[in-house]
Amino acid sequence: MFADDDPRLSQLLDGIVRLASGDLQSRIEVSPARDELDAIIMGTNLLAEDLQIIYEELEQRVEVRTQLLHEAHREMKKMAMQDPLTGLANRSALLAALKSAQDHDGDALSQPVILLLDLDAFKSINDTLGHSAGDQVLVTVGQRIRRAVRTNDVVARLGGDEFAIVMPATGADQAAVVGQRILAAIKEPIDLPDRTVRCGASVGLSVGASGRRAEDLLMEADVAMYASKAEGLNRLHVFEPGLLLIRKLRSQLLEDLRTAIKGEGLVLHYQPVIELGTGRIEGVEALVRWDHPTRGRIMPDEFIPLAEDAGLISELGLWVLSTAVGQLRRWIDAGLVDSRFSVRINISATDLQSLQFIEDVRAVLKQTGVRPEQVVLELTEAAIVRGNELDRYSLGGLRGLGVGIEIDDFGTGYSSISYLRRLPVDRVKVDRSLIEGLGTDPSQPALVAAVLQLVRACGLEAVWEGVETADQAEHLRNLGCLSAQGYFFSKPVPPEQIPGLLAETLSESNKRLID
Repeated sequence: MFADDDPRLSQLLDGIVRLASGDLQSRIEVSPARDELDAIIMGTNLLAEDLQIIYEELEQRVEVRTQLLHEAHREMKKMAMQDPLTGLANRSALLAALKSAQDHDGDALSQPVILLLDLDAFKSINDTLGHSAGDQVLVTVGQRIRRAVRTNDVVARLGGDEFAIVMPATGADQAAVVGQRILAAIKEPIDLPDRTVRCGASVGLSVGASGRRAEDLLMEADVAMYASKAEGLNRLHVFEPGLLLIRKLRSQLLEDLRTAIKGEGLVLHYQPVIELGTGRIEGVEALVRWDHPTRGRIMPDEFIPLAEDAGLISELGLWVLSTAVGQLRRWIDAGLVDSRFSVRINISATDLQSLQFIEDVRAVLKQTGVRPEQVVLELTEAAIVRGNELDRYSLGGLRGLGVGIEIDDFGTGYSSISYLRRLPVDRVKVDRSLIEGLGTDPSQPALVAAVLQLVRACGLEAVWEGVETADQAEHLRNLGCLSAQGYFFSKPVPPEQIPGLLAETLSESNKRLID
């Protein structure tokens, strides 16, 4: 063995203490004796080397894992502040940028500005072409906005088809110029895989200042944006305090509309559709009106866009469907109309996107006992032509129920033989613009005849709307047109006036037969 007074024992003890304290680079000197004590010293050194290697590998792993965690944290932070579809900033990032811009605002001519933008035709594109096409439109719009602004401006997508831009140290006049540049860029055609679409936008502008809440400025820009929509498509409006009152009135009107749909206030008027050859009323079109308790009669062009924006259009449509078919049932029970009489009901593109709508129609027919062919559903030409697979499925389901389907506003920009022959429709309602010149424009009868020939070549018939004069009615009759409606025959009237009109037209028809 070895002597108790061997100095190597103290060296070994000191070395072990250093290793235990974490000094893994410490080594114990080996003597020339190379005896058993030196063997213990060499083993201790080898253990220290192994520990040092393990520690260095562990440090390296910790460094790599720490770096990965930092990268993941940065990516999560980026995702939390970025819109996943467009790659633009999101609402949180926008509000942070707006707050930062307010904290560093300058004089009155170079304050931060926020622009809020909402696409004017996006809902139609999304409903008729599908969400994939809608996503592509949103990405393209985001890219165009980004190119139209400065590099230090923050562009965000707030959700849906809403975008916003924070422009630090800008001022209203300069921002308005940029806003017009954005509108011009968005208005350009957007190429999709199988077609080209256009969509304008409405822009609201609000000027910020230190001490203002970022959320309040965003709300003001939103109010200004809705004012732009009210003025027409592709407009920019600067916020002014008076708009807050308009916003409040609009919110109140929306609540009143919700109440009217669930309770009382909505009424239907009916405009007769005339059989030109006999003068017989072959059916009526149901048109909704709103008798507001304080504002009086409100027409559809004011409250239907409100219902669409608020997501109430399907609920409103179901009320119209149930009420109109129920009224037809009462006329049938009273012996006023026969099985040839029909009621026409306008439905929206949103209805076609809901599988529940087919069941709603089925339920109304079952509840009232009205024959399906006496109910005609009218859809705009754009909604049918640009429909997606779900729309076509819904149309097929409705045809399976036996109801009639009619294209409304035919001739307003989409008409073609190819799509007319493919669509599951019975009739088209020709837009009033195509007969305005009848009786005054010598070339108009030839155009009407050509349209009629086109429609009949596709195995369909046409209803001519907007007839306002006897000359127009006579020209249509002479050209062989079968049906028409318009103020010349009758304005839309309350249901209680329909029996009188039916009796009047029956009397005139009998008189014509006698003559």
